[in-house]
Amino acid sequence: MKIGILTGGGDVPGLNPAIRSVVTRAAQDGHEVLGFRRGWMGLLHLNPDDPETVKEFTLPLNLENTRTVERTGGTFLHTARVNPWAVSPSSLPSFISRDFVREGEKGKLDCTPHVKKVLEKMGIDVLVPIGGEDTLGYASRLHRDGYPVVSIPKTMDNDVFGTDYCIGFSTSISLSVKFIHQLRTCTGSHERIGVVELFGRYSGETSLIAGYLAAADRVLIPEVPFETEKVADLILKDKKACSARYSMLTISEGALPTGGDIHQTGEADAFGHKKLGGIGQQLSKKIEELTGEKTMFQSLSYLMRSGAPDALDLMVAKNYGNCAMDLINRREFGRMVALQGGKYTHVQADMPLMGTKNVDVDALYDKENYVPKIKNALGMPMFLY
Repeated sequence: MKIGILTGGGDVPGLNPAIRSVVTRAAQDGHEVLGFRRGWMGLLHLNPDDPETVKEFTLPLNLENTRTVERTGGTFLHTARVNPWAVSPSSLPSFISRDFVREGEKGKLDCTPHVKKVLEKMGIDVLVPIGGEDTLGYASRLHRDGYPVVSIPKTMDNDVFGTDYCIGFSTSISLSVKFIHQLRTCTGSHERIGVVELFGRYSGETSLIAGYLAAADRVLIPEVPFETEKVADLILKDKKACSARYSMLTISEGALPTGGDIHQTGEADAFGHKKLGGIGQQLSKKIEELTGEKTMFQSLSYLMRSGAPDALDLMVAKNYGNCAMDLINRREFGRMVALQGGKYTHVQADMPLMGTKNVDVDALYDKENYVPKIKNALGMPMFLY
């Protein structure tokens, strides 16, 4: 078979090892692999009758040109936030015939017929998309439209429904804990209140787990709106109770004050998401106003998903690639590889569209005091989630 592979959405450590794993198994099993550059954007802008766009948006993959990629972070195939199911008419490539476009929702165009045409002309028997909820959501639509897919979940937010674990999460937590501890140097030296904002979108798992492991004094998550005055009072008490005269607070970019809104900026992307972030700085200023104490604010943002994968993400990425190849060899398409209960498995490809993943507040969080509440880890998954 000829296998296509692409990465979409945000980059995370572990993408390159997953690609390498698919290529290695494919070579062993007698298959061919073609990489598509820039995710769904590559398939949208690829004209199979134009050698120049074929060269620009594809890369034949083999053991030699993927030999060292797993040692690095990000994705060497590159990525983009493009949704072929909802393309603005002004963004439609001029070479795409209207015969291969359908009317979509809200004035958008559904270019799935074009994507299928490209895959067919490139001789792709099955596509392996690696991405988060949005990338895999479109993959499931593509499968429902008749094209074979086997999906691999990745996102540092770890919020893809249907799997306990997504590639990139462990590294993001490891880096967050490292940077939170490093920030204690400055925060403690100046006897301030540290406020650290973390990526995570609408799931509080990154803030919860990073704050728990780094022993932050208070941890704010999107699942529980916070009372600004109460947070300020609690974090000030933490500072006064600390012999080193400082305190630390983590906050998810999707957290919101009681009665307030999530802090969003800019235009919505192809999947309808505006950029999150800024709530940490906003809270930091309010704490200063309410307490009279100086704060030290830091957004970790892209640093959380930078650099090479840690050992766990390397392990999961390689095994997800192997699981995908197991399914391909058995011709079990329309599936997403997953981890459930600590074991590798697979679920239907449209599972990411069937629900949302959020922190189990009752089991893991003290919403009165804004701290993780892990009373009993027996029987819990490794990452408590």
